[in-house]
Amino acid sequence: MEKKQAFNPYLPSYEYVPDGEPHVVDGRVYIYGSHDLFNGLNFCLGDYVCWSAPVDDLGNWRYEGCIYKREQDPAAPKIRLTNGLAAPDMVQGDDGRYYLYYFMGGTKMISVAVCDKPAGKYEFYGYVQYADKVPIGKKNEPFQFDPGIFRDDDGRLYLYTGFALQGNPILLDGSKPTEHGPMCFEIDPKDMLTVKSGPEYIGIAGEKESVGTSYEGHAFLEASSMRKFGDTYYFIYSSLNSHELCYATSDNPTHGFEYGGILVSNGDIGLPGVTDVKHAKNYTGNTHGSLIEINGNYYVFYHRHTNRKQSSRQACAERVRFEDGKFYQAELTSCGLNNGPLKGHGKYPAYIACNLYGRKGTMFYSMIKHRKGGYPYITQDGGDREEGPDQYVANVCDGAVVGYKYFDLADTKEIRINIKGNADGVVTVKDGDGTDAVLLSEIRVSGAGSGKGFVGKLDNVKNGQALFFSFKGKGAFKFVSFDLK
Repeated sequence: MEKKQAFNPYLPSYEYVPDGEPHVVDGRVYIYGSHDLFNGLNFCLGDYVCWSAPVDDLGNWRYEGCIYKREQDPAAPKIRLTNGLAAPDMVQGDDGRYYLYYFMGGTKMISVAVCDKPAGKYEFYGYVQYADKVPIGKKNEPFQFDPGIFRDDDGRLYLYTGFALQGNPILLDGSKPTEHGPMCFEIDPKDMLTVKSGPEYIGIAGEKESVGTSYEGHAFLEASSMRKFGDTYYFIYSSLNSHELCYATSDNPTHGFEYGGILVSNGDIGLPGVTDVKHAKNYTGNTHGSLIEINGNYYVFYHRHTNRKQSSRQACAERVRFEDGKFYQAELTSCGLNNGPLKGHGKYPAYIACNLYGRKGTMFYSMIKHRKGGYPYITQDGGDREEGPDQYVANVCDGAVVGYKYFDLADTKEIRINIKGNADGVVTVKDGDGTDAVLLSEIRVSGAGSGKGFVGKLDNVKNGQALFFSFKGKGAFKFVSFDLK
């Protein structure tokens, strides 16, 4: 049976699961993340859902269902809008059960749920607490947020938390941000709740402490996650730049971490020629994720932003180069987990674009929906639903660029774009967006109306080819899909 191709986002286009923590259990990779609602007014308003895929077929994701509901937590505030379930992580305990560590807005605590299966129905278990039974977060410590749970080879259990942005609305309850980077607690594996030691700061610099160090410009913000490859500990976090996941390394899980570099930016910022947000190759916003090794390949999981605001986030992943203990920044692609270019034939949905911007570039999405202006963007019709319609690229207007990477086009002769709207002009297809980009096709579009396809011949194509569509003309259209032949 032929394996499915993997795209970004790797889950169905109606699904919004950011903050993904990947874990392999019995030959399947499971994704634990927050759950945004399409066009939601805030982050993390949905209950936790889980998806999984075979480690040898990363395009074949299976919906495992809702694994935990907000109201199962006894401390759940009555108001959901500002107090959603955020950024969980999972670990297996000595008893063979699976423990989900999570944060809920409005509680200040780190909660734990438990299940006999990695993606079954989790039940509330308790709060991470000190030996005197007081939950962490209730002793005036810095804000507990984004728990990362890690079990070492020797069975010792560590919890990492923290949030470092000064003056953020999330801290209006009187909590204080951490000034010294993420905190670490050692947890008793016997009950998975009780603090044995901590909090201890592990050496990841906060904003003030980063000045003059290798962390400067990449100080800790949030999204704590720990992984171990060989004898080295890799701490993954979102920096104060927000759009990037960075990492630091140590030979100890609780101290001595040194800055390693950028793993991924959801605007490709940090790659050659992309120096700052103004030059981003996609719309930026917060990100959260982690690293995993599958069958000898390393992947970084992160999320992208859609619908002109920060709270419609989707799960993405890229293969990342790992050599001599160092990770190198991954490039945003459409083929992500596919482990190679996509086929040069068949229909592809337009929403798998990895680069997207208008004549004036991109922007950093906020919680307030940004104006359309001259900016193309990814969205869907209708509201939030269990299985909604496919997304598409909206507002493709004069100067808009929609980019895809990569395809095997060695034998591809023709391309057809399927669009809706009313536009009159020319779509050029090139192998990139630089001044030296090679023209592959020109497609004339006119009066698209409710839906129409326009065909062009492809020249100068090869394996490992990028496709960048750019529109010059009047009006605007919805880019629904394209066919390669």
